[in-house]
Amino acid sequence: MIVKPADRTGNVQEYYFSQKLAQIDRMRKEGLDVINLGIGSPDQPPSENTVSALIAEAKKPTSHGYQSYTGIAALRKAFSEWYKKYFHVNLNPDNEILLLMGSKEGIMHISMAFVNPGDEVLIPDPGYPTYSSVTNLVGGIVRKYELVEEQDWFPDLESLEQSDLSKVKLMWINYPNMPTGAKGSLVLFEKLVAFSRKHGILLCNDNPYSFILNKEYISLLAVDGAKDIALELNSLSKSHNMAGWRIGMVAGHSDYIKTILKVKSNMDSGMFLAMQMAAIEALNNHESWYGTVNRVYLRRRKIVEEIMELLKCRFDKSQVGLFVWGRIPEEIPDCESYVEDILKKTLVFITPGFIFGKNGERYIRISLCATEEKLNEVKSRIISFLSPNNL
Repeated sequence: MIVKPADRTGNVQEYYFSQKLAQIDRMRKEGLDVINLGIGSPDQPPSENTVSALIAEAKKPTSHGYQSYTGIAALRKAFSEWYKKYFHVNLNPDNEILLLMGSKEGIMHISMAFVNPGDEVLIPDPGYPTYSSVTNLVGGIVRKYELVEEQDWFPDLESLEQSDLSKVKLMWINYPNMPTGAKGSLVLFEKLVAFSRKHGILLCNDNPYSFILNKEYISLLAVDGAKDIALELNSLSKSHNMAGWRIGMVAGHSDYIKTILKVKSNMDSGMFLAMQMAAIEALNNHESWYGTVNRVYLRRRKIVEEIMELLKCRFDKSQVGLFVWGRIPEEIPDCESYVEDILKKTLVFITPGFIFGKNGERYIRISLCATEEKLNEVKSRIISFLSPNNL
């Protein structure tokens, strides 16, 4: 007899990249040299002082016990100083910052803390799939809002104003944007805060990409009064090459943080002290360290742009973040089939935009998280793929 799963599991599917990574793993076990350009998992290391701090603290016999659910005060203070230095935002480390095991965890915690069954949640299309899946898991109602290239991938607030917003409890935004690379702006954030305040909607900005090929560091919480109606997630995954470490934070009004803590404290038992001490070192990296990392990404992006041009994809060179987002040629009937054809014939995996929503159906996304050598190999394979003998 097989026990029936909870009904909520019927509202979600296995994460697309989970399935794709399993497929790629099977192909590699068959001896195929698959190059994965689908996922934004930084392949550069954290700073040396970050790793050294981890090792030094891990060697101490006293470092291996349970830790505070809110994280050590020194790390909350380091996040506060980091936000002050780069985002010009004042955060009280005692009650306006909560440490997380990555910002993806925070999406679940926030949703569980604020979304009741039947509440509507505004989710960008295209957007990070986890916003929708978590909303479904907690019994909320997914309500997509349009992001389109013609409006610089910004929300059409005038259109939303003309709709019934009475059941909307929460709105997800993500700037710098993934998957499109749109930067966002303080003016946009001011409009979003005003919109959310008017309609009593909790506004949540997922902000992990600010430091990748970007020097315009903008936080939603920089808007006057934003803390009353908004939260911001951040993490060290992309900005500090620490994706596997699972270190993030949520910032906002102390009352919101207390509410999220009610959920979080029932789901984990704190973060390993050595990782917290290492995270402090990472947040104190000299600003030149970010420049060193970005010079590598910039060289890679030039090759990825050349790949996009070979594929005759249109893209915006001002986009930021770990990816290049491009629109496929009109003569290609179906993006998903196109990407699968590329994988089959070149052993290169590129992300199809449809997984981010219907407004991504004519787009592909290529990650910068591969060496220049690998990217040049991809370029060679694409040239062969496009040669007349293979068409």
